[in-house]
Amino acid sequence: MAPPPSSTYSSVTLDVNGDKHTLTVDHRTTLLDALRERLDMTGTKKGCDQGQCGACTVLLDGRRTVACLQLAVAAEGRAVTTVEGLAEDDQLHPVQQAFLDLDGFQCGYCTPGQICSAIAVIEEHAAGWPSAVTGDIRPEAGPPPLTAEEIRERMSGNLCRCGAYASIVQAVGRAAAVHAEGVARAQTPQAPQLPQLPQSPQPPQTAKTERPAA
Repeated sequence: MAPPPSSTYSSVTLDVNGDKHTLTVDHRTTLLDALRERLDMTGTKKGCDQGQCGACTVLLDGRRTVACLQLAVAAEGRAVTTVEGLAEDDQLHPVQQAFLDLDGFQCGYCTPGQICSAIAVIEEHAAGWPSAVTGDIRPEAGPPPLTAEEIRERMSGNLCRCGAYASIVQAVGRAAAVHAEGVARAQTPQAPQLPQLPQSPQPPQTAKTERPAA
């Protein structure tokens, strides 16, 4: 079979979850199809294929994007993080753990996209990004309280056909609280450890001699 014409194909190197993969892809290949069909990373789901449901959400340089509208050739040189790359060894990401603990899913098809989007939501909120329901959007106001209304608005691009929204909101709220605690702990100055002074040698003890009874 003749090789594909070079005018419509390119060799790209994708950095996915810290590993580099070199592929020859059609210029029209989406990042979603490259992940699922070429790299066998099926955690990222194909839903509407029109950028409307959020099931294919991944992180691109830490920012959320719908992989069905992102061309694979445009992702070269950028860090792609999928749901498969969130856990560290046997330790789930705090957002994954919160979804598990609070049943933030039902059938689970939309869950990888929900989790990736939630991670970005927490980072965006911590950075002070306002949403459509934020009352005070002045930069000096700082991040607004991450209320249920804020979470619903910020996660509105991810649809759950099973209707597990109440648990999803709770899971994002819990994960955000864990994130805030970790940031506060990291920013708290640690008390310096005082060096231990060497102990002075103890004088030798002399054995007591008992006097004979008179």
